[in-house]
Amino acid sequence: MPRLFALDQNFPEPIVAALNDYIVEAELVPIRDIDPQLAEIDDWEVLLALHHHDRDWDGLITTDRGMLTQARELAVLRQTNLTLVVAHEAGHDPIKATGLLFTHLGWICRETTPAAPQIWHLVARNRPGVDPWEFIEKIAAHTNQTPEAVWQEGQLSAADLAQDPLEL
Repeated sequence: MPRLFALDQNFPEPIVAALNDYIVEAELVPIRDIDPQLAEIDDWEVLLALHHHDRDWDGLITTDRGMLTQARELAVLRQTNLTLVVAHEAGHDPIKATGLLFTHLGWICRETTPAAPQIWHLVARNRPGVDPWEFIEKIAAHTNQTPEAVWQEGQLSAADLAQDPLEL
């Protein structure tokens, strides 16, 4: 049975709606579709309202990492056994937050249980590009060769490099 999560207003509804048919593990419902008042009340009240709602909500998905520093929100989360998913370190980029959520959603849905409250703190870090030589060195170590031997085996001749494969 799919998990049922409320989405805070920071997630782009058109993107979520476009992907809804492909999300089999969860039903994601914008909080304003549950009740427009949810967008106007404090976060702890949102959690409490989900707890008392007619539907059996698994939890709330948000980009508001501030909830993790609020005693009232954390206490209500524990008392209601809801799950809180925080797409953290996505900055103010709703597309990045949505991608981060979809990356982890299947695992979250498998591990979430109504028997215990949980916080899923999702992070994404920007990393610099890596020189391909580092991967050549890994291949060399894995195949008991020198990096130079792997390089020699894999590189193209000058003539092959000059030939566009689409013009053959």
